[in-house]
Amino acid sequence: MSRDEVLRELRRVMKELFKLPEERVVPEARLGADLELDSLDALDLAVKVEELTGKALTEKQLRAMRTVEDVIVALLALAPQKREASA
Repeated sequence: MSRDEVLRELRRVMKELFKLPEERVVPEARLGADLELDSLDALDLAVKVEELTGKALTEKQLRAMRTVEDVIVALLALAPQKREASA
């Protein structure tokens, strides 16, 4: 999944979960100060990410997320973890 695809999906999810207009969900937006999300919202987002990807964000990743860009980076980091079964 490309960075742009991740941003598009994140905009859709944040609109669905938090009723945020998609134009507010930009990489430089701060989750708390700009988008007014709190720690419970971050947990809701983490659950949604796990539902969509089948992979959970670690507590360390969650604590490090301050901006939309941080969320994008964390989601992109989940993608390479897919491995083919060895013979």
